[in-house]
Amino acid sequence: MLCHDFEDQLTDYLDGALEPLANKDFAEHAMRCPVCHDLLGEVKNTLVACASSEAPTADAGLEARILLKTVPEMAITFSQFEEHLTDYLDGFLLAPLYHRWERHAILCADCGELPGDVVRAIGGCYTYKQDELPVPAGLEARILQSTIGNVLPQQVRPPVTARMIEWLRGSLDLIVSPQLASVATMLLMSVFVLTNTVSTDGSVGGIYHASLQLAERTAGSATKGSSNGVKQLACTVNELLGTEQNQKKANDSNNNQNSANHNCAQTKPISANPSKQNR
Repeated sequence: MLCHDFEDQLTDYLDGALEPLANKDFAEHAMRCPVCHDLLGEVKNTLVACASSEAPTADAGLEARILLKTVPEMAITFSQFEEHLTDYLDGFLLAPLYHRWERHAILCADCGELPGDVVRAIGGCYTYKQDELPVPAGLEARILQSTIGNVLPQQVRPPVTARMIEWLRGSLDLIVSPQLASVATMLLMSVFVLTNTVSTDGSVGGIYHASLQLAERTAGSATKGSSNGVKQLACTVNELLGTEQNQKKANDSNNNQNSANHNCAQTKPISANPSKQNR
C-alpha cells in the first residue's frame, strides 16, 4: 500500500468500513511507515479532543452567515431593508420577510443601528411635542402675508359664489349627515308600513284618521271598563255590608234569647216557695 492510498482510506479505516483484507494492509502500512503512523495518531487525537470538548455556543449571526453562504437569494438589499423599516417597527411584517429583515440587520453594520436610531428619534419627537413652545412675535402676520397677501384677514372675503356654495353645503349637512341617515330611513320605513297597514286610503291623512278612531275606541273601552269596575266594587261593598248586618242581627237575637232564658230560670224558684208555705 502506498502513502496516498493510506490517506484515501484513512476515514474508512477510522469508521470501520474497510474490508478485512484492506484493513490488514492498512494496519501493516501504518506500522511500517513512520509518516503515516504519525498521521494516524494525530487524526485519532483530534477526534478524541473534539468528542470530549463542549460544542461552541452559536452567536446571533451564525444562522445568518450560514444562510447567506448556502442560500444567497434569500438575502435582501439595503433599499429593501429601509423600505420595510416602518412595517417592522409597527409589527406588520410577515414571518418569512421578518426573518430575512432581521438576518440583514445582523450582518450589515450600518443597518443594524438604524432601527434603534429611528426609535430614539420618534421618542424624542414625542417628548418635544409635549412641551409647548412660545409663538414667535409676528408669526401670524407672516403666515397671512404669505398665504393671502394681506395682514388683515377681515379685509379678505371670498367671492359670492363661494359663499353661496358654502351656505348650501352647511344647510345640506344636516340632511345628508351619516348620523341622521339611519333615523331618516327608519321614519320612511315606518310611514311606508303605516300607509299600507293602518291607513284606509294609503295616505298620511288616512293614518291620522285611523289613529283618531283608535284613540276614540280606546277611550270608550277604558270608560266602560272603569264603569264596570265601579259597579263591581259597589256590589262587593254592599255584599260585605249585608253580611255584617246579618251577622249583627244574629248576634242580637242570640243575646236576647240568652237573657230570656236566664230570667226564666230565676223566676221558677220564687214561685215554688209560696206553695210550700200554703201547704
